[in-house]
Amino acid sequence: MEALRAGLRNLGYVEGKSIVIEFRWAESVEQLRDLAAELVRMNVDIIVAASSTMVEPARQATRTIPIVFYAHADPVGIGHVASLARPGGNATGLSTIRTDLAAKELELLKQAVPHATKIGVLWNPTTPSQPPVLREFEAARGKLAVQLHMVPAATVEEFEGAFASMTRESVGGFVAVASPLTNSQSARLAELALKHRLPGMFGGKGDVQAGGLMSYGPDINDLARRAAIYIDKILKGAKPAELPVEQASRYRLVINLTTAKALGLQFPDKLLALADEVIE
Repeated sequence: MEALRAGLRNLGYVEGKSIVIEFRWAESVEQLRDLAAELVRMNVDIIVAASSTMVEPARQATRTIPIVFYAHADPVGIGHVASLARPGGNATGLSTIRTDLAAKELELLKQAVPHATKIGVLWNPTTPSQPPVLREFEAARGKLAVQLHMVPAATVEEFEGAFASMTRESVGGFVAVASPLTNSQSARLAELALKHRLPGMFGGKGDVQAGGLMSYGPDINDLARRAAIYIDKILKGAKPAELPVEQASRYRLVINLTTAKALGLQFPDKLLALADEVIE
């Protein structure tokens, strides 16, 4: 949120004077529909809904108020926009294109644990964009000669059982598919991964800073800053339907050597050379 605010300040907006931000925080996915409806009743000028999880209830609440997203995994694949070039509705913004990242995440994890024959995939069934991501994992597994163990977890309380399931299945590592839930629980996921001695691939740098083994993904703060440009254009009269969806322009591989050591894992030099950042 601070990155979004910084983006607005860079464009000359003064919070509380030239622009007012009404924050609504949900403790659970079930609350999102009511919060979206509340913002619509307030007749806000724009709704910022970071990812598919938030965009879906916002679209259900309004087809007229512009919606700006900045971390949507697959806006075309799940029908939130008609195309990247011409969104066609009341939603636009920036996409992480997570479906395209699935194969790369799996490949990088396999390089870190080359002897793994089974990989766990921790996913969130309440995130609309994740089923297409799972299909991409399935499509990629054959080339890497690995089996996949899909483990759903919709709440923090389900994490322990998910890791226990992966341990029972003797997975050699796991991918935590990025979602609002996993993003908000980086430290807990890192703790469970270490407890169960499972090498994990996560969605962003923050997960690795919290103790996760490695991550591959875009800079979400950069995307949030860039979302301010969409807000500015819409407030000046641009129509969301005609504002092309932009994709993340750079993806970063981050590795935590301290966690690797705790797991007794030795990263190949080739993989270390690919890393954009190494945390020691």
